[in-house]
Amino acid sequence: MSWSMGSPRLGGGSGLNPGVGRVHRGQDGLEGKKLPRGLIARVWREFARPYRGRLLLLLVAIAGASAFTVLPARAIGEIVDVIESPGPDALAILNLYVGLLVAIAIGAAVFSLWQRYLSAQVGEWLIADLRRSVFDHVQRLPMAFFTRTQTGALVSRLNNDVIGAQRALTGTFGTLAANVVQALVAIALMIRISPVLTALVLAVLPIFVLLARKVGEKLQQLTRRQMALNAEMNTQMTERLNVAGALLVKLFGRPATESAAFAEDADAVAEVGVRTAVVGRLFFVILTLLGALGTALVYWVGGRGVLEGTFTAGQVVEFGILVTQAYQPLAALSNAPVEVLTALVSFDRVFEVLDLKRPIDEKDDAVELGRDVPLEGEVRFDGVWFRYPSAADSSLASLERGFSEVLDAEPGPLVLRDVSFVAPAGSTVALVGPSGAGKTTVCHLVPRLYDVEQGSVSIDGLDVRDTTLGSLADAIGVVTQDAHLFHDSVAANLRYAREDATDEQLVEACRAARIHDVVAALPDGYDTIVGERGYRLSGGEKQRLAIARVLLKDPAIVVLDEATAHLDTESEAAVRRALDAALEGRTSLVIAHRLSTVVDADEILVLDGGEIVQRGTHDELLAAGGLYAQLYRTQLAGA
Repeated sequence: MSWSMGSPRLGGGSGLNPGVGRVHRGQDGLEGKKLPRGLIARVWREFARPYRGRLLLLLVAIAGASAFTVLPARAIGEIVDVIESPGPDALAILNLYVGLLVAIAIGAAVFSLWQRYLSAQVGEWLIADLRRSVFDHVQRLPMAFFTRTQTGALVSRLNNDVIGAQRALTGTFGTLAANVVQALVAIALMIRISPVLTALVLAVLPIFVLLARKVGEKLQQLTRRQMALNAEMNTQMTERLNVAGALLVKLFGRPATESAAFAEDADAVAEVGVRTAVVGRLFFVILTLLGALGTALVYWVGGRGVLEGTFTAGQVVEFGILVTQAYQPLAALSNAPVEVLTALVSFDRVFEVLDLKRPIDEKDDAVELGRDVPLEGEVRFDGVWFRYPSAADSSLASLERGFSEVLDAEPGPLVLRDVSFVAPAGSTVALVGPSGAGKTTVCHLVPRLYDVEQGSVSIDGLDVRDTTLGSLADAIGVVTQDAHLFHDSVAANLRYAREDATDEQLVEACRAARIHDVVAALPDGYDTIVGERGYRLSGGEKQRLAIARVLLKDPAIVVLDEATAHLDTESEAAVRRALDAALEGRTSLVIAHRLSTVVDADEILVLDGGEIVQRGTHDELLAAGGLYAQLYRTQLAGA
């Protein structure tokens, strides 16, 4: 294979930043995007509906707190009139209204606490529901989704966007309800004093509406941009701060480059934050000025009315307070549509993930292997054709780096072409061939990580698409060439295969996998933390732990995907001894790069270009010549 500097796979595109070699997404491809119809109804139906009782109480608490915010103006107006024109009962009236002010303050405090309690209760449980739904849905998406998706962007959906959705429900909508109540109560009290003056001060409302819409649209764009940048930062941190990413950065001497790239994103986030703050403050300042003009108008007209005897001083003071308390919610309500849309952006982004299709799902009448039918372990491929799904069918544009608005809908090229073979129960079938021949794809179809395009894959005569996913997973154990371990103890990683396994069963599995002595010598034995991806262990030790995990699972079928490909001679010997125990009495599909490891297989399948070009035993294939003999001679000469 030749590589050229102009290769489109290596760069040269205008989307690459020459300074840091990273694809930037501009405005996330989402600015100006219209939210789908029926989004609010869907939010209510799928997530808010279980909390409708508490939401109703929350609205009552919000209405009470908002009403209590406006009522002091009425008491203050009466107090001013009593002070200005004291009568025989002036002191008693003064005491009454001062006491009323205290009662109003206490009532406002009670409703405010009640509102906060209900808001927190609904909001936190809503977050939990959203996170559970998204996490559960993502866990069930096909492997094609994970091969294309940025982990950091996905984590951002589970964190930032879920929290944003919660704020939309309990924050934005709560605020709108509070504004409606406050505005209505304030305007009602203003009309009671003077309908004409009320109409006069509300005449500036169209200015509020126009200004709020313009500013709101800008804030919506900035919100989307901020979400996209945060997702990109999450992606970089997720990929660079794990063990494998940190090791790669150090080996290639790129800490400075990565720091510069992260600083670029951090600067962009800061820039958006500054713009958001300035736009929001500018809006507030203008509204404050308009409110000041309205208040000045009230005192000018009202003051003349007091001099002419049409108003009392208390009415003017009360009206002036009410104007201030009416302008603020009216201004907010004038921007309500844009504000709601901005708040619903988070819900829309969460639903984008929840709406991704799950092509790998079980039928309603799916059969449970090992319970509904006996499990022997025969694996059969019958005329299997397969190609990997298109980007549009397996991913989401906003979760990919350097994405376009529309993902490619064309499926990939054919990877398997009319593949047919049978692995009898208890036999070992090896798959060999050059890189890209389709060996790993064959093994991915057995546990149904993907579904075939044509033909069928069956276990004991039952199509895997007709089985339950849980029983299929229980029937198959897989050891990959890069065994993955979680950042947890040895025991916890082993029990991932069998939660109820006893300590004795763990030891038994590890002895069979030739790893018990190594584990026992660790500082905390089976309680030792292996580190992220098991990096505190050697490659051979990780592989043997993975084999022990499969032995603990006790599956009928074992798939080995080049389990010894990257091991040194000593580690390979230890792993091969462990594999002898793992494969005993089980149906085995073994992908082998080193042909010396499969010479004893019951049948060897030679794949090339997605087709089985040869099949037979080791001796038969050597005698027949062809690709297998060529590969074997090449490896023998290299050795």
